[in-house]
Amino acid sequence: MDDSDLAADLVRDAGTLAAKMLADGLETHYKTSVSDVVSAADHAAEERVLSRLIEHRPDDGVVGEEGASRPGRRTWYIDPVDGTYNFLNQIPYWCSAIGLAQDELPVVGAVYYPAMDELWVGGPDRPTTRNAVPVPTLEDQPLERISVCTYLHPNRFDDADMFEPWRAVIAATATIRMLGSASIDLSGVATGRSGLFLQKNLNLWDWLPGAALVQGAGGVAEIFPHRGQSWNLAGSAQAVAEAKALILGC
Repeated sequence: MDDSDLAADLVRDAGTLAAKMLADGLETHYKTSVSDVVSAADHAAEERVLSRLIEHRPDDGVVGEEGASRPGRRTWYIDPVDGTYNFLNQIPYWCSAIGLAQDELPVVGAVYYPAMDELWVGGPDRPTTRNAVPVPTLEDQPLERISVCTYLHPNRFDDADMFEPWRAVIAATATIRMLGSASIDLSGVATGRSGLFLQKNLNLWDWLPGAALVQGAGGVAEIFPHRGQSWNLAGSAQAVAEAKALILGC
């Protein structure tokens, strides 16, 4: 089984397990705030993926959001339930996501969105597919004609180093969406449903799976520093270039 097929199999398995556990009933546990939550499904899905990676890719490393960690020649990043707040509040905008990276650069990504039964797989050297059908190649579009998927916590609005660059991009786009799952957002960009992804300081398990999909659709996925933040942008080459110029201009 090649890396793409393995990633697809693992992420569908994780998402299906999490959905079943949710239907059976789960208890919420809080991490740092009322919106930073975890459940037994997060842990069970991550453990399932970890055990299968040890079996099928024993020389590779693993990093999981819920604590899985082992070194290796390459690294699989696991987000067993991306959008856990949505997941636990019966908002059907959550997914399971897995990204394989070499030197923290995407190799392949897979995202399974149970509510829509959509499975995306792709990477820089593998054209992105949705349910095994290739997605159209992303076409350049200006910011003024596209939507942006993003997130910035309201308590960061007073932090100029975060808010000012973020607002500069938001103000230049046609509309904004804050939906609560970075991997589904990035998958939507790869599919053409949204035009741009914008966030800052993302963990690699939130970034790499979807970034690989955007690259596999002919787009750009870039991380760069500015004003003490690490900015994550993904979309068509034109959209990313325009957004980056606005950020750096602040």
